[in-house]
This record gives sequence, C-alpha cells and structure tokens, in this order.
Amino acid sequence: CSLSWNGGLLASGSRDTSIHMHDERDPFVAGNVHGHTQEVCGLRWSPNGSQLASGGNDNLLNVWDFRRTSMEIAPLWRLDQHKAAVKALAWNPCQPNLLVSGGGTADKTLRFWDTSKGECVNMIDTLSQVCGVLWNHDGTELVSSHGYSDNQLTLWRYPTLTRITDLIGHTSRVLHLTMSPDGQTVVSAAGDETIRFWRCFAPDRSSMAASHPFGIPYPTSPGSRKSTGASPSTGAGCPMLFDDYNATALR
Repeated sequence: CSLSWNGGLLASGSRDTSIHMHDERDPFVAGNVHGHTQEVCGLRWSPNGSQLASGGNDNLLNVWDFRRTSMEIAPLWRLDQHKAAVKALAWNPCQPNLLVSGGGTADKTLRFWDTSKGECVNMIDTLSQVCGVLWNHDGTELVSSHGYSDNQLTLWRYPTLTRITDLIGHTSRVLHLTMSPDGQTVVSAAGDETIRFWRCFAPDRSSMAASHPFGIPYPTSPGSRKSTGASPSTGAGCPMLFDDYNATALR
C-alpha cells in the first residue's frame, strides 16, 4: 500500500486497486478513483497539489489531474512504458510538470515524464530494481534506492543523468526514502531492519558557513564529493551519519 499527503487531503493506494481520498476534516472518505488492475504501490502528489501520480503492480503509471471534472472516470495520462511494478515516484520541486518514476526488477529504469504532454523525455537503465527516488531541493540531483541485486542508493546529476556515486551499506532491498527538512540528509529504511542516514546533498550556499558545526563552509563544487563505497555504519545495528563530502561516517 502507499500514502501521500496534500495539505489536509491524504491519498491512499490499496490492494483492491483503488485510490482513496481522505479529508482530515471529515471522518469519511472524501472520494476514490480507479485506474489500476493490481495493487497501487506508489503515490505522489505534485508540489502544487494539482496532480497525483500513481504506480501499480500492473506496471502502469497514471497521472490524475484534479483540475479536470472527469478525473473520477479516467486518469489524465495512462503511461505503460515500464515493464515491472512502479513504486518509486517523485516530482521535481522546481519544474512542476517533471515527474520521475522507477520500475521494478524486470524493468530497472528511471523514466522522466513531461506531464503536460504525457511524454517520456529521458530515461536511464539503473541495472537494479528501483524501489524509491527523491530530488534535491534544487531539482538538479536525485537519489534512487534499489533492491536486487546490490541494495544500494545511487546519486544522479540531472539532466545529464551522470552517476555521481553509489552508497553501499544495506544488505536487503531499500524500501523507503525520506529527506531532512534542510535537504541535506537522506534517511533510508530497508528489509535488513536498519535505518541509515546519508549526507547526500549540499546545503544552500547562502547558509553554508553558518550551518557548518565548525563555521567552515562545505565545498561548493558538485565534483568535490568523494565516492568510497563506504557503509554509513561501522557496527552491526549502529546507525551512522555518512558524510558524503568528506567520505567519513560521523557518530
């Protein structure tokens, strides 16, 4: 199942193939939509709250436009280019019509969609099952989480889709990703029953010196980050903060 908040409105995807809308101001379901033939395993509202992306075990990606009165009948776009379940979804925070989706084991691709036209504008084969994806606050980089076969997180630069580094540490499928409010740290949860903290993205340049614990600015060049393949944890069950800029793990 999947959940996504849009202000006071919660969308939930179900094994019964439907998407339910819950208004926190009303104890009853506000409405529901149907567009999948199998479980809805991915949901994500667009930043402006006008569109909802849904992915299913039927390999479909649907985009629902809540500005259209026919929304209850059919999605705005029904996109079927993935060859496996679509769980990973994320909207670019700076380009409201740019959506990225990731496919499962039989697919392994990240696809980038222009939802104003329903077109795939870019794609890359990640060579691994895609379980989750997040953009940085600038919409210029993203992190994807994976399962079979390496259970890694991968940092990408957009729009070149250059692989920046792989973050290795989990020993099972990385099922969930979330980001700290400042946009620097990504938290991952996996089937290995660990939660790991990764320093993935640069802070805002204007606040670099002020936010550093020693008053020293972080590197400003994207190329200054180092890739070591190190784990964020130095002991079993001991979560660490991995400093991607200095290639060190901080307790």
